[in-house]
Amino acid sequence: MPLTRKGAATRQRIVEGTAEQIREDGVFAVRLEDVMARTATSKSQLFHYFPGGKDDLLLAVARHEADRVLEDQQPELGALTDWDAWQRWRDKVLARYRAQGANCPLHTALAQLGGATDATRAVACELLAQWQRQLAAGIRHLQADGATAPHLDADREAAALLAGIQGGVLILMTSGSATHLEAALDTGLARLRGTVGTGA
Repeated sequence: MPLTRKGAATRQRIVEGTAEQIREDGVFAVRLEDVMARTATSKSQLFHYFPGGKDDLLLAVARHEADRVLEDQQPELGALTDWDAWQRWRDKVLARYRAQGANCPLHTALAQLGGATDATRAVACELLAQWQRQLAAGIRHLQADGATAPHLDADREAAALLAGIQGGVLILMTSGSATHLEAALDTGLARLRGTVGTGA
């Protein structure tokens, strides 16, 4: 049964409050009692919106954080029409993950739930697919304008760039250094630039 507008707002308030708490204290410190206090929610309300308890709530947080990953890259990610736009997007991604540091609410929520479940896999796959589609669209813009080689497989290039970003983010979360993320972004963009007028 669809939620009323008020119900949807209440559910969203709980999700956002939980996400904030995870950012502050880490996912392992989150207790439902703390979420209820933070969001002014009763136990009956919490279980009304999240019948499976903490696992349902964390899955909703994971979806929320996955959406934020893409929202935080806008409008740049949706407008990769020239090299200046790509540079602005690169700078925004790097700034976002530098500010986030080792604390990634999406990763911690998914890790707590277990990355191999159908639900968590669906959240992760949907995020990556949307991200890759927008990168590929940007590469096709460059190809249409002659700013990168027309023979490149835009989807494959986008996949490689995204894989580099995710690897860099994982290293950042482990080491606290954004060096590898910056290198992945710069190398990926340099490859696209370097193919102009070549058969590479």
